[in-house]
Amino acid sequence: MAKLPKKALIAGIATILFAAGGTAFAEIVSPSPVTSPSFNGSVYAVAYRGSTVYVGGAFTRAIVDGRNVERTRLAAFDSRTGALLDWKPSADGNVRALAVDGDTVYAAGDFDRINGESRDAIAGIGATDGALTALRHTVAGQPNALATGHGRLYVGGRITAVDGVPRTNLAAFRTESGALDPWAPTTDDTVNALATGADRVYLGGSFHRANGLRSTLRLAAVHPETGALDPGFRPKPVSQVLALAAAADGVYAALGGLGGRAVSYTREGATRWTRVFDGDAQAITVLGGIVYVGGHFDKACTTTNNGVQGVCTDGSLARGKLAAVDPQGNLLDWAPQANGVAGTRSLAASPELGSVSAVGDFTTVGGLPRKRYAEFGVVARRAESARATSDFVASYNFDTTIADGTFDDGSGRGHLLRAVARNGGALRLVPHGAGQALRFPAKCTGAACPRLVLQGEAAPDLNPGARPIRYGAGVLLSPAETSSGENIVQKGYSTGGGQYKLQVDGVSGKPSCGFGEDVVHLARSRVSVADGNWHSLECRRTGPTLSILVDGVLQSSVPVPATLAVNTDSPFTVGGKGAGANNDQFHGTLDDVWVHIG
Repeated sequence: MAKLPKKALIAGIATILFAAGGTAFAEIVSPSPVTSPSFNGSVYAVAYRGSTVYVGGAFTRAIVDGRNVERTRLAAFDSRTGALLDWKPSADGNVRALAVDGDTVYAAGDFDRINGESRDAIAGIGATDGALTALRHTVAGQPNALATGHGRLYVGGRITAVDGVPRTNLAAFRTESGALDPWAPTTDDTVNALATGADRVYLGGSFHRANGLRSTLRLAAVHPETGALDPGFRPKPVSQVLALAAAADGVYAALGGLGGRAVSYTREGATRWTRVFDGDAQAITVLGGIVYVGGHFDKACTTTNNGVQGVCTDGSLARGKLAAVDPQGNLLDWAPQANGVAGTRSLAASPELGSVSAVGDFTTVGGLPRKRYAEFGVVARRAESARATSDFVASYNFDTTIADGTFDDGSGRGHLLRAVARNGGALRLVPHGAGQALRFPAKCTGAACPRLVLQGEAAPDLNPGARPIRYGAGVLLSPAETSSGENIVQKGYSTGGGQYKLQVDGVSGKPSCGFGEDVVHLARSRVSVADGNWHSLECRRTGPTLSILVDGVLQSSVPVPATLAVNTDSPFTVGGKGAGANNDQFHGTLDDVWVHIG
């Protein structure tokens, strides 16, 4: 069988799993931009309200069908038709941020006046008539981030006071009255980004401390009403945070410096995945589970390694100023290819319209003229889950690691894998598709052979009991790498709670699936996978049947007792059943390991 690229391997699994091991997602937008207005100067901010798109920046003209139409740093148009709307408040300085709440569009920036009336750096504007609201304050400093929620307009930037009342880079106003709110957390440096969640406000920037605590470097969460720090959120971003997008299960961050990074964090601040680029990631948004990233990068790195000035050291793929990542951190093929230096400055998504808008300093997208604004609409439905996303209990693509070298769990369950090595066995990551795979020690005989396995905790939610379970991996194995038996995935042993496993049997290289307690039932493949090509392997236990699939094709099924259950205190392992002697060491290369229960 011909070698499958990594994305083809994932796609093969996705026909059943909706993208191996993670959150189900509904759609991805087209890489070809729709028809929309252009602008004669930088666009810094974008926001949706229904089918209306609002933009703010440094421009003084919108360009529609080749005509220049006056719009002074603020404009709006219909996303469905691209028609410029008669919404034209004017600002006397650059608009850096926008947010929408109900019938009000909020703007922040360098301006002193809106519509000729005094509005110092912050203003509320009617979403339909462009008239100013009562929101009017004197701001000492430079606000550059806005977010709405919890009856408040949250403001971040480099701020020292509002109306003479001390504030340290953060402030809030009541949306119903425009009054200054008591909410006043502090940071010791600039806040670049804000995002509101159901019970917290995320802060991102170049600060080292929030509310005076050292453990809050660059990214923190505070209470939306009191401003008190949320001690349960403890991320560790490696460079300054430039943009944020909140989700129900955590937050996504765009980082600048050291090249650039897009990072998915859980609600506790643990890293799910990281994607690295050769320039700053400056914008981030989420639509249908897909994470869209913008910046001034030109390439996405195939691994998390980069060098001087952000250069990708292990290979890269062209992603001019825009990229998309699936819920497990896999780089998608979506590549509109925008031009320019500063690139994409902000992104916004509309679930209602199924659209993503990008703004910045680019002038072409995919070779088409799109001056500083581009919108991408839905192109195709992706596989949708008929089951709850919690059914996925583990997912590993080996593309990202956290600081101590363990591998992230893309399922969001936090089942990290750590390397356990003996006799000089070492991790070796090799390129595979748009990411990387893990190569295990070479075939060897004798007690002194190098050994390496990945091991997780003995987590109860990795036990299926008698419920349906599916698990699998992408496997690359040559004829010279086979042995008497090699474990790919295993949890438990034949006694003491039972086991489930995926293995390669004998020198023939035919895989099999095992499930049982005391008596382990085996479903054996009729075909070998030891041919030097990538293959996707899957084990399925559903009620009275255990099956094995190779590249999506059913190879065999065997009966098992319908009440047979596996509940074991043993850890989950990849690449062997342990690091001791006779560990059934795997000698090939693995990628995209996953487990689905339910």
